[in-house]
Amino acid sequence: MRRSVRTSDGTYLAIVEFGGTGPPILLLHGLMGRATTWWPIARRLTAHGRVLGLDARGHGRSQSAGPWTTDRMAADAADVLDQAGAGPALVVGHSMGGLHALALAARRPDLVRALVVEDMGVDFTDLPAAALADARAWFAAMPAPFTSLAHVRESFGHLRPELGHYMAECVEERADGFHLLTRLDDAVAVAGGWVREHRWADVDAVACPALLVEAEESVAPPGQMAAMAARMPRAEHVRLPGTGHLVHGADPERYLRLVEPLI
Repeated sequence: MRRSVRTSDGTYLAIVEFGGTGPPILLLHGLMGRATTWWPIARRLTAHGRVLGLDARGHGRSQSAGPWTTDRMAADAADVLDQAGAGPALVVGHSMGGLHALALAARRPDLVRALVVEDMGVDFTDLPAAALADARAWFAAMPAPFTSLAHVRESFGHLRPELGHYMAECVEERADGFHLLTRLDDAVAVAGGWVREHRWADVDAVACPALLVEAEESVAPPGQMAAMAARMPRAEHVRLPGTGHLVHGADPERYLRLVEPLI
């Protein structure tokens, strides 16, 4: 079931109720993604609880409206849980969503009973200044509009197959072909905040049980996710061999075996 909520700053966000009853589970997607990218995981988690997904602002079917800050987008997740009566929840976040989940757990511990952060760091301040420009140029060079969903999968899947399937969920069909749902300028604005500030204070404020899942080919700075876990009183850090950034897409069975005990 799909519906929308209005956040405390007046922005409309799209929500997906995947189903299930019992303990609430909130899924937060990564940059350029949307709630339905979680489908292979969400459908399994519905056996354990009520599973919700959120299209972050500027993503999927949610309104494109700043500010594009971690604090604002974590507050969006809090608004969703408050309005859905779904807290305290197990909050599972991939990449960007992992950062938002961590910030939510730090600021609203009443809404988060357990936390999963998938392949995301909290300190990218040492990233070269050109990195964002390079990423923007890479996406801008994509052959958009895409002719078909197969074209989307082929264009992104040459990096890793699971990324192709993920990005095929993140487009819409228009008269001239398939277009990415997230505006590139919005995505760059979101990521720009990550290189300007670190979030170690959020790490230190998380008291709930936490699982930090790191890819073998991680986007996080080396050793950072292990250091994050070491600063949390009830955290476990696991690095999954053979996986890229989209860990839950590359090895869903092992990923679920790690997450399910937290429910």
